[in-house]
Amino acid sequence: MTYIELSDIQHYYKQEQVLRNVALEIPKGQLFGLLGPSGSGKTTLVKIMIGLLEPKKGEVLVNQVPMPSLEAMQHIGYMAQSDALYNELTARENLDFFASLYKMKKKDRSKRIEEVAAMVDLTKHLDKTVEHFSGGMKRRMSLAVALIHEPDLLILDEPTVGIDPVLRDSIWSDLKKLQQQGTTIVITTHVMDEAEKCNQLGLLRDGYIIAQGSPDELRKQSETSTLEAAFLYYGQQKSEV
Repeated sequence: MTYIELSDIQHYYKQEQVLRNVALEIPKGQLFGLLGPSGSGKTTLVKIMIGLLEPKKGEVLVNQVPMPSLEAMQHIGYMAQSDALYNELTARENLDFFASLYKMKKKDRSKRIEEVAAMVDLTKHLDKTVEHFSGGMKRRMSLAVALIHEPDLLILDEPTVGIDPVLRDSIWSDLKKLQQQGTTIVITTHVMDEAEKCNQLGLLRDGYIIAQGSPDELRKQSETSTLEAAFLYYGQQKSEV
């Protein structure tokens, strides 16, 4: 079942076109990666996907609902590249506030706050104000906020930047568990070993989807041995069109 469908997405910032005729279908329950360098359009695309931006042209359906939709957004967890947290509040207060925005019942919040704090290794820091957190801790907090309401769709924009390798592996393990429970996950990355963990990839360059498939399919079709080589191959093919 297709859970996210993008048709002919085009977007501009002033006169610069940043997305060009993007078409994607992402099945329900998949861990889908958008792989591309900085400036390729990944962040713009995920913002359009969840309704934070309206494309200049094209259509987005999430679970067959046209975006943007306030109702659909209640079932989406989004972790942006920049941390949108209240520095003067404690981690617990931040999580409680965002849980209230998603209309979680007060009696359910405390348990869920403990669960997501454990997932991102912040249990010992729940009652510290966020202004005293390191950059890596703030990234982990942002992930906890995205997970607080147990979303059906989780969108993560470069989620592990600034996080140490041990915790990064732990987070990926938890993402796999969430996927097994039925959560659809879309992640943007420019890191090849993270891309390898995805079921399917969309390779994004200069606003175009230059290829889509599983990591194995992309390597096989390009007759290359690494994802990096495959990306370069598909980029060259696009340039020659």
